[in-house]
Amino acid sequence: MENEKRMEDLKMSNNKDGAAAALQPKKIAVINDIAGYGRCALTAAIPVISALKVQCCPLITAVLSNHAGYPSCFFDDYTDRMVPYIEEWKRLEFSFDGIMTGFLGSVRQVEIVTDFIRHFKKEHTTMLLVDPTLGDNGTTYSVCDRQLCEGMRELIQYADIITPNLTEACILTDTPYQEKGWSKRKLSDLTYKLLLMGAGAVVLTGVVKGSLVINVIHERGKEPVFQTAHHAEGNHHGTGDVFAAVIGASAVKGVALEESVRRAAAFTRKCVERSEELGVPEIEGLCLEECLPYLMKL
Repeated sequence: MENEKRMEDLKMSNNKDGAAAALQPKKIAVINDIAGYGRCALTAAIPVISALKVQCCPLITAVLSNHAGYPSCFFDDYTDRMVPYIEEWKRLEFSFDGIMTGFLGSVRQVEIVTDFIRHFKKEHTTMLLVDPTLGDNGTTYSVCDRQLCEGMRELIQYADIITPNLTEACILTDTPYQEKGWSKRKLSDLTYKLLLMGAGAVVLTGVVKGSLVINVIHERGKEPVFQTAHHAEGNHHGTGDVFAAVIGASAVKGVALEESVRRAAAFTRKCVERSEELGVPEIEGLCLEECLPYLMKL
């Protein structure tokens, strides 16, 4: 009897309406791994999303002592625990304003996440951002085999926004990777191919061209927009996680995509510059702690 009353109280809390509920922070379910050392994945996303006054609800895919960029790490795969974890969220009838996916280490995880999206993504009310973490600098990550890449292609068809880097965009579209020589026409063709896979919008990130870095925003039914800024030195781990977190949190708050990308680029650049000033090793990620006050003003 006591459990039934508790369940009813929880359901009433989750379904509470009225003016007070409308003022409550938005909620994003963030599906990614968490590492105890090195700012990336969830340890990067949680503070960034929270600073933007959005509640971050982690769905953990793996627990690591430190991220995999170090010579070794403790790794605890959470694939088998994701299903009962999600089932509890279903049973309690939780709901989310947004869903974000990051690194998924197996086809099975892609399948679990796809089921999660089908259940929790409500049409026109739940924003889905997929960060298709498959590789960087022209190289595919070691766990990303053909089956996983194909699974990611299927996943992005549900996405409102995807945030691939140049390497990932090439992997997803079977386009030969080249470090240089990307004209606006070639970049537009690349983002258009990704839109054809079903994504609502593509944010192609971090295309370096000389002293500039270009982010391409291509929304379905619109012409691509090219945002440029001076390229900040440094290649810190977790930069893409920070960038995607700003876009995702901004999107659920109703910020237009172009402005969300502009904010993400400005904050990421500030973090890189401050990290370089302080001599933070690139492997340790971005020095978020110093820059969150700036983000909270956006």
